[in-house]
Amino acid sequence: MGPQAEQRIARSHRILVVVWPLLAGLACAVMWATTLARAGGERERAQAQVRKDAGAYATAYEQYITRSVGQMDQVAMQLKYSWEHNQRGDLLGRLHRDGMFTDSAFTAVALVGRDGVVRSATRSPLRELNLSGTSFFSHHRNNISTALRVGAVPAELGLGQHAILFTRRLDTSDDEFDGVVVLAVDARYFTSFVGPETLGAHGLLALAAAEGRLRLEQGDGKLLPATPLWRGDAGVRLVENGFADHRARVLGWRRAQAYPLVAVVALSQDAALAGAQAYWIDNRNRAIIATAVLALLGACGALLSRRAALREREREEVRRAYRTATESANDGFYMAAAIRDRKGEIVDFRIVDCNQRGAAIYGLTRSELVGARVAQIDTSLFGADLMATYRQAMETGFHQDDRQMPSHDRVKIRWGRRRLVRVGNALAVTLQDISERKAHEQALERLANQDGLTGLASRNAFLQRLPAALEGARVRGHSLALLFIDLDEFKNVNDAHGHAAGDLLLKAASQRLKSLLRPSDEVARFGGDEFLVLLDPCGAERDIAAVAQRVVDALAAPFAIGEDLHAVGASVGIALYPRDGADVETLIRHADIAMYAGKNDGKGQYRFFDPTLSSSLRARARLKHDLVDAIEHDHLVLHYQPRVDPRDGRLLSMEALLRWRHPAHGMVPPGEFIPLAEATGLIGRIGQVVIEKACAQVAAWRDAGIPVVPVSINVSARQFRRGAVPRQLAAALERHRLPAALLEVEITESAMMGDHDEILADLAALRTMGIKLHVDDFGTGYSSLSQLQRLKMDVLKVDRAFTAELGKSREGRVFFQAIVSMAHALGMGVVAEGVETREQLAILLELGCGEIQGYLVARPVDGAAMADLMARRFLLDEDGRVGRSCPRVQAAMLQTRSGT
Repeated sequence: MGPQAEQRIARSHRILVVVWPLLAGLACAVMWATTLARAGGERERAQAQVRKDAGAYATAYEQYITRSVGQMDQVAMQLKYSWEHNQRGDLLGRLHRDGMFTDSAFTAVALVGRDGVVRSATRSPLRELNLSGTSFFSHHRNNISTALRVGAVPAELGLGQHAILFTRRLDTSDDEFDGVVVLAVDARYFTSFVGPETLGAHGLLALAAAEGRLRLEQGDGKLLPATPLWRGDAGVRLVENGFADHRARVLGWRRAQAYPLVAVVALSQDAALAGAQAYWIDNRNRAIIATAVLALLGACGALLSRRAALREREREEVRRAYRTATESANDGFYMAAAIRDRKGEIVDFRIVDCNQRGAAIYGLTRSELVGARVAQIDTSLFGADLMATYRQAMETGFHQDDRQMPSHDRVKIRWGRRRLVRVGNALAVTLQDISERKAHEQALERLANQDGLTGLASRNAFLQRLPAALEGARVRGHSLALLFIDLDEFKNVNDAHGHAAGDLLLKAASQRLKSLLRPSDEVARFGGDEFLVLLDPCGAERDIAAVAQRVVDALAAPFAIGEDLHAVGASVGIALYPRDGADVETLIRHADIAMYAGKNDGKGQYRFFDPTLSSSLRARARLKHDLVDAIEHDHLVLHYQPRVDPRDGRLLSMEALLRWRHPAHGMVPPGEFIPLAEATGLIGRIGQVVIEKACAQVAAWRDAGIPVVPVSINVSARQFRRGAVPRQLAAALERHRLPAALLEVEITESAMMGDHDEILADLAALRTMGIKLHVDDFGTGYSSLSQLQRLKMDVLKVDRAFTAELGKSREGRVFFQAIVSMAHALGMGVVAEGVETREQLAILLELGCGEIQGYLVARPVDGAAMADLMARRFLLDEDGRVGRSCPRVQAAMLQTRSGT
């Protein structure tokens, strides 16, 4: 070899001495850029994932709390039902011996009487304990609501602070306060939802009250600060310095929709990023090793030209290290080299390398996949979008996404996380199988957005979608209709046939609702037996009314549950957007008000919202509250109106008339509060008050030496229920030592007619006791002679409308004569109501009416005034004569006979 050739070789070696280190430095720069990009992406993914996990765990935990508290709600309701249906005594002792409440979750279960004393309990120390001074007892005694109350355990129970207290009001058969159901549940029942293996190191699970001081953490930790870190119904946030151990955590919370509780999950930021940190350390170490190798290659670059074999061996070692690293991974790995045309445009990619896992994902072997073009492999599976993604990754240098894989027998995964990194003229592609994680996320999403019983949208999902629907309606300028639907008699089905039958009925009702609606409409279960329907878009009011009527008709048809038919019916309230409200809360509240207005008017109907309904309901609620206060503070009084013999003016009996002496409004007419009492169930308590006061007054007159006569009381049809009236009358007569002949019962003819078996049985029981029965306001209802004969009523009280016609027309006399004749034929006495003139008295004497009542005799007076009247005769004229002997009465009779 000549000198020139040696120089050329030397020159080439000198150039290679510079070129190899430059190439090594460039490779290091690319490698570190890739490593840093991957590490940063992994850290961002970990941060995003921990926020998503915190929100998902909080949602799942909230659902768990709602279900768990719902179970306590059902237990409390069952105890309430057993207690209120005369299963008293040592009820809990019996249940405990039968295996109930043996679970360690029940710290204590007790039934507290109306006086605050524990009547029955699963723990002996609690029996006969007086809890009347506790806040929960005062709350239930002063509020008629039977809703479940959640709170902290009071010190009086001696159960410590690691428990949650569930209480529910007990009522008597007449809806009076009868005590409290108490369930003390170990807090671990609610905070052991998941363990540390799920939440990770330093993870935290807590249950807090939406309002109040109840705050329970998993285990014995005291990490939560005094001031809550959560605001609003739900959310996720990073708290770097808010916990007692000063650890940064990602906090997720969700407020329960059905109960005043907040589910809180806190995941350690450090634990969440541990994987990303380990990923970074691992890749950093690899990069350091690779940097050292490249530095060595650069330093030895001058020798590589003369030591080709050594260089080849070194490259082989690197390839073996790469193969070992990629083959040991669980992810699919591919190297795709770009194929360009003459203009430099990328037209395809060729798989130049892959690991066995990557080939298996496509259902191929490594030898079948390496060398194949991407277009040949994926066009039939993914289409043109895959090539576009690869080109974009070549332009930007990096691309990452989660992708649902095609349903194809060749592809072995359903969801993949794809990461593409440009390396020179190729892409390093990593495909991770995330199918299981995606399935878990979708299950959590379904759990949060779908009602588990009916399959309808959940309350939470409906409330989340409703604002967007309102905004869309606002933009398009059209209206929406919100229907609030409540099943009328669902509680009776639950109480009589159990919650299983109730659940089946709710499912069937939801299917009927869905069948009535258009695809664009939405229906959701709002809670319990309440549903919400959004009509989007809606037409005129008549169209909305037609839909509401279809809903009422559909739900009025009986439901076949097992072998039984259950008729429940529904009440529907309607609020229109934007007329009745521009936001979600207002629309739901107004639809609810309209629904209750329809329910108060008789159920089984629909109502559109009217602003007057709100004030009417508030006034009705105030009047009901005042009526309850009147019962408790003895503001109800009795006045008495005499009934006398028209022939001699002797006092024969009297009628007790109820009056309400309101401290602010004076005397409230019975016509205003009696219908309200019947609608709200207070008529039973008022009826007891009337019976007690009437018997006490008669006993007081007797003890004072005043000759007493029978007193009649008015009884509503709603008071006749399971023998309540006969029991109450018998107890009052025995308590005051009165004979049954001194008490008479008046009931309107309309109330006793028809197939009211309970009323008819009670009337028969009263006759057996010796109590006379009066048909009140006769002539205004729909009596039948056969019914009157079968019931064997004692007295007909002819309505004042017939009395007022006496002396005015011949027909009035004829009608009254027919009533008197019919009554005498049936062996019944006759009382004429509303007698106000001497002329009417004369006609009644001639017709043979045995008793009269009205302003001509006397107006209603209180007990003291009535005592003075009982000692004298009535209907006396100026000469001290009465009845037919009175000249004015005789003149009136002569005029009546002559037709004037």
